[in-house]
Amino acid sequence: MADNNEETTHFGFRTVAKEEKAGMVADVFHSVAAKYDLMNDLMSLGIHRIWKRFTIDCSGVRRGQKVLDLAGGTGDLTAKFSRIVGESGEVVLADINSSMLKMGREKLRNKGVLGNVSYVQANAEALPFPDNTFDCITISFGLRNVTDKDKALASMFRVLKPGGRLLILEFSRPLFEPLSKAYDAYSFHVLPRIGELVAKDAESYRYLAESIRMHPDQETLKQMMGAVGFENISYHNLTGGIVALHRGFKF
Repeated sequence: MADNNEETTHFGFRTVAKEEKAGMVADVFHSVAAKYDLMNDLMSLGIHRIWKRFTIDCSGVRRGQKVLDLAGGTGDLTAKFSRIVGESGEVVLADINSSMLKMGREKLRNKGVLGNVSYVQANAEALPFPDNTFDCITISFGLRNVTDKDKALASMFRVLKPGGRLLILEFSRPLFEPLSKAYDAYSFHVLPRIGELVAKDAESYRYLAESIRMHPDQETLKQMMGAVGFENISYHNLTGGIVALHRGFKF
């Protein structure tokens, strides 16, 4: 295995070759796709729905706009954006993982979501859209799984319209030491156990817990967004910093 920093990256707490990570992450999400929504509710005690609602409220999306729900998984944000933008707008649900995209398509069709949604299998690092396409991009609990986050942020910046905004909802660093310790105990002991009982897959949920710890903290992610051109960058800590919502604009 390559030991050059430019050729390796993190897969949870392990160091792996960059070209291996995408396939390893894909295996995790192929494994968890069928139980993804149930596990989200169990893992967060349903609070993920509040985090996502806050993201929608901060998005500024209006009727007739074009939205990219990147790493959109089973389509929670897409369903809400579809109603907001209406028939004159468009929402693209994009995910690198075919199993997650399939689950999202089936779920939204069962919900009777409008025909203003399209589905695209896409890698965040090389988005298959023209420059200046979208009014808003959201990526919810997906950025930490991307191999090259800087490249992905630059790709998102490219496909945003001038005046457009990016919202990143992601696990982050708890603000208080007692909360951080309790969160660690939950993540590394309770979470894999829930994964084993419900999804028959402790290992994937152990990776997800590790990937959260390896993700950049609030200030680091803000700096990364600024480095690729985003401006007026801000973030909101949610649930004591367990999750943060970053927002940046392209001018």
